[in-house]
Amino acid sequence: MGNRRRVAERRKTKPAVVGGMIAVVVGGAGFGVYALWGGGAAADDRTQSTSAGADHKKDIPSGPLSATEVTTTARTFLTAWQQGKVPRAAAATSDTKAATTLLTGYPKDAHLKDITLTAGARTGDKVPFSVKATVSYKGTEKPLTYDSALTVVRDTTDGKPQVEWHSSVVHPDLQDGDTLVTGESGTPPVKAVDRDGGEITTAKYPSLGTVLDGLREKYGKTAGGKAGIELRVIRGKSAKASKASDKTLLELSKGTPGTVKTTLNPTLQAAAEKQVAKKAKSSVVLLRPSTGEILAVANASHGFNIAFQGSLAPGSTMKVITSSLLIDKGLASADKKHPCPKYFTYGGWKFQNDDKFEIKGGTFKASFARSCNTAFISQAPDLDNDDLTKQAQEVFGLSMNNWAIGVPTFDGAVPVQSAAQMAASLIGQGGVRMNPLNMASVSATIESGTFKQPYLVSPTVDDRKLATASRSMSSGTLSQLRELMSYTAAYGTAAEAMSGVTGTVGAKTGSAEVDGQKKPNGWFTAYRGDLAAAGVVQQGGHGGDTAGPIVASLLKMGG
Repeated sequence: MGNRRRVAERRKTKPAVVGGMIAVVVGGAGFGVYALWGGGAAADDRTQSTSAGADHKKDIPSGPLSATEVTTTARTFLTAWQQGKVPRAAAATSDTKAATTLLTGYPKDAHLKDITLTAGARTGDKVPFSVKATVSYKGTEKPLTYDSALTVVRDTTDGKPQVEWHSSVVHPDLQDGDTLVTGESGTPPVKAVDRDGGEITTAKYPSLGTVLDGLREKYGKTAGGKAGIELRVIRGKSAKASKASDKTLLELSKGTPGTVKTTLNPTLQAAAEKQVAKKAKSSVVLLRPSTGEILAVANASHGFNIAFQGSLAPGSTMKVITSSLLIDKGLASADKKHPCPKYFTYGGWKFQNDDKFEIKGGTFKASFARSCNTAFISQAPDLDNDDLTKQAQEVFGLSMNNWAIGVPTFDGAVPVQSAAQMAASLIGQGGVRMNPLNMASVSATIESGTFKQPYLVSPTVDDRKLATASRSMSSGTLSQLRELMSYTAAYGTAAEAMSGVTGTVGAKTGSAEVDGQKKPNGWFTAYRGDLAAAGVVQQGGHGGDTAGPIVASLLKMGG
């Protein structure tokens, strides 16, 4: 499975009392005995009134928490947890039942002992703390150290301070509903290799950690390996947790890995890693349209696989799918005149173009190349609410949650919507959600003419069935879409990024507005010959300037 991240070993020195800090001595068989608390906590307490009457004392406390309330509540929880007094620790939280379950499993299921919790300096209502423990299973032991934090809030019913409960308090890699388990791995390790047989490791390809975890989860039991002993995060059934793979936190003994071959191209994968490293919050996928093979996938952020599992509004890159729908229905044609006004109102919303531009007497091709929003929104009155959903599912194989690429994916979402939300979906806003894998597949479908489900591991390895689309575009629609994307790559919003990308090419840019973000997410999807790619830079701005250069560089290399 390659190099796996290890948690730093426990320091051999005992916690020391430092200036302004108090050592709280606690007891309990099998547990550590020190918890350090940041000094100065009481010094900045708010002055409490001593002249309040008896009636005032009966009032439920409200308002900001004092430093004493925060530190006392945190101390109560951490001391009880360290001593193994689960009921007392759980009672100090906002969810006694969930806290009891997870804290009970800490020594029982995770096999953790000799627990020492050391609190850091309070910041507002948040208290960070470090954890030292020993993982012990059937005679094998290893130290475990990590950092976590808790937040103190007021109980809404009685105003008393309590620890706001989330599983991440126990360990930062836990999502609510997850559990910690130590034992023989249910999934033996795997040695993942690229298409040329070279081993895939996170040392070589830093962003592939989640991919390696997914490959192990899928193929560990069938690849011929033998399980080791590990401390693992076992994902729960919540919607968020179900999107993530189980995660190994500490390996007590190594297993024997089985080998899993992927479709990754080592040269292109290395290039993709290098490209995303230049742009924060960037992700990219490169695949082969004729087969669906994924040649490269990379994310600047390594904790979550945005490229495969992200769920983001795709902005104007969605206009590729919308254009196929409008051409199919006779509502648009590449070289025919098409409206692109400054504004168009539908469903009570007033839509506009970037910088409020308009194209007078222009063609649909001109509107596509310049990414005119109103050219698409203006067709909403002639569409049924489910038209876009059907087009995405039936032609592009999206939004059916049935892709089987070899690791977990999000397969896009194009929900049936009405009124203004339906109109917004036409330009990749509203409820539409995609990721670079989905949008690379869209370009691949245009390049090859039919949808072929992307895959990272050949379906012949496990005889799994790949997703299919129920119909293909007509030759006329396909020809026009290629013309639209080719024109955009040469003369439209994608021209600067695609400069120097030769051969049969096509591209589309996108910018997706997100509430709370100053800059939109920048998208770019394109193809060159038998290659298709898509990328996103979150909070990056216009796609042509941000994701465009990343995608174009990979298309140039793969030519």
